[in-house]
Amino acid sequence: MGAPVDADELKRLGLADTQAQAVARALTGVFESAGTPRPDPVAQERLWWALQSLLGSLGRPLPFELHARLFELVYAGRPHDADPAPAWLPSRAVIEASNLESLRKEVGAASYPALHQWSVEKRDQFWHRLITRLDIPFVTLPERVWALDSSIERPDWLPRAEFNMADACFRAPGTKAAILYASEADEALRTFTYAELEALANRVANGLDAMGLGERDPVALYLPMTPEAVAIYLGVIRSGRCVVGVADASAAPDLANKIRISGAKAVFTIDGYVRGGKTIPIYSKAVEAQAPTCIVLGRSAQLRPGDVRWVDFLSATRTYTSRPRKASDPTNILFSSGTTKDPKAIPWTQTTPIKAAVDAHLHHDVHASDVLAWPTTFGWMMGPWLTYATLVHGATMALYNGDPRGRGFTEFVQRSHVTILGLVPKLVASWRQTEALEGLDWSRIRLFSSTGETSQPEDMLWLMHTAGYKPVIEYCGGTEIGGGYITSTVVQSNAPGYFSTPALGVDFFILDEAGRPAERGEVALVPPSMGLSNDLLNYDHVKEYFADVPKGPHGEVLRRHGDLLERRGSYYRHLGRAKDMINVGGVKTSSEEIRAVLDSPDVEDTKPVAIDVDGRGQTRLVVYAVPRGASKGASDELRARLRTHFNGQIKARLNPLLAHVEDVVLVAELPQAGPGKTKTAEWFREDYLSRLASHKPTA
Repeated sequence: MGAPVDADELKRLGLADTQAQAVARALTGVFESAGTPRPDPVAQERLWWALQSLLGSLGRPLPFELHARLFELVYAGRPHDADPAPAWLPSRAVIEASNLESLRKEVGAASYPALHQWSVEKRDQFWHRLITRLDIPFVTLPERVWALDSSIERPDWLPRAEFNMADACFRAPGTKAAILYASEADEALRTFTYAELEALANRVANGLDAMGLGERDPVALYLPMTPEAVAIYLGVIRSGRCVVGVADASAAPDLANKIRISGAKAVFTIDGYVRGGKTIPIYSKAVEAQAPTCIVLGRSAQLRPGDVRWVDFLSATRTYTSRPRKASDPTNILFSSGTTKDPKAIPWTQTTPIKAAVDAHLHHDVHASDVLAWPTTFGWMMGPWLTYATLVHGATMALYNGDPRGRGFTEFVQRSHVTILGLVPKLVASWRQTEALEGLDWSRIRLFSSTGETSQPEDMLWLMHTAGYKPVIEYCGGTEIGGGYITSTVVQSNAPGYFSTPALGVDFFILDEAGRPAERGEVALVPPSMGLSNDLLNYDHVKEYFADVPKGPHGEVLRRHGDLLERRGSYYRHLGRAKDMINVGGVKTSSEEIRAVLDSPDVEDTKPVAIDVDGRGQTRLVVYAVPRGASKGASDELRARLRTHFNGQIKARLNPLLAHVEDVVLVAELPQAGPGKTKTAEWFREDYLSRLASHKPTA
């Protein structure tokens, strides 16, 4: 057959004439050697694998538009009932080197699906084996994995055990790099060894004792993710106390509310830092919140009476004997994103970090040789998750204090030789719109991980190609899970924007509106699983997660989670949260499905939401939109144009019956409930009704 992409098209994509001719000839050779393309899934995957090898051998970067065009050509006509088109296929060498393959052989499972089945049918064996593989250090060994006389709603994990999870984080050689660090204010790369990190954590623990805090008092962290923050986090836990995580982006009222809910007795904070070229004040917000005693990093702020500077707080003693705790003792209080009511305060016990480390070991394939980067803070679950995922494995954490959308962060990823890069989908979309990755070499990255919100397949295909086609581990769970319930792996094909498996050790059902198993619907988890929360500080745990949840098809107790999933072949697509379900004229879909078809050169991001304006049950489809560039100053004319444009896209690409966008609200940015996570529909409904009541212009 002839060239699927001829030289003229390649020149239109930006290639010089000579280069275009050479690439066209090479592509023709690959397609001809593969034979006439047929809509056979296996043949398509082989052809894509061959094209990847070709593109990688050319020794020159080619436009992503060419990659996307070839991906479309190769997988044209793929049967609807086939798995989604993979952009990465694991080699035998990758599989053999993986932690998953090692575990599969260890337990004698015939395949990965068989391994997962064993992990949920023999949960006690699974967790015992993983605790052994990770070599979790105990002062007193547990009697068993969980007490059989405890309830599924509140299982008693590791009965009689005594240990301190911070001890699992300091077993690498003392001279090895624990943290690589740079900031927007100082791009110089600093290294903190395991010995230095442990010594600093011990000085923190001694300093807390010297302050006279109770042995189990909660202590808040209200600062960005820095080496000092990691040492503080581990020092608080090593001393037997409990960390209260508050995102440094939180406003003073939010901080005050979380201190009230948690009962925090002291706050570690920072005077301020640079992000996006601006100085962000932090300590002043703690003062405004009337926070308890603050330990303040930095030297510029004028302190309140009773507050203390970091250098004065630190003990000179660099050794500390950890305080053993029971498995059920809290190490960390984290908060759900919340909407218009108090956020749920979720305690992480000493077993929750085991779940985080297990997911890192199995699904992110973390090894001691890895360098992990993840833009986050201790105010969100990925901060603690990253700490345990890295340090329990004796790996290295790469931390950057600044705006991850900018060139500073993307260069830091290259300079730090990051091998595992975690991110949120909005960050990928931002990088695509700018030149933040132009000319960089990310070939050392061996896998990405995407969390926070639903991924867009084309964005993830673009991300994979930036590192020479590496997999994106789609990873979804939550604070109340301690990790993920659904994920991808390095031993399965990787389709952009799709999950390939439930996480090992946990299972779920997709339920329709009648509570029956379905291919599309709301997720219900099958407990127990280590990591699942057992308590809430400020809500009824059983009511939140178990009340009115139907039994599974074999009488299983199910736990509410609230995500919407769709199964496609043996893969899964995340459709957003159940609370974001949109019903227009009796046609139901998710906010994410509508958002996925809304694009415009005038808009950076959108959030569709259905709003019952008058309480009669008749919803109005409204789209919140963030204008781009020159469009930012426009209002009524742009709103009208976008309304027409969005309805056309919905009609053509989704469902004509849903093409009823009645209003467009222009906003400077979509409000965030966490890194890369937009607030739920409930927040937008309240905001829109408030705008109508106050006659506030929607622009």
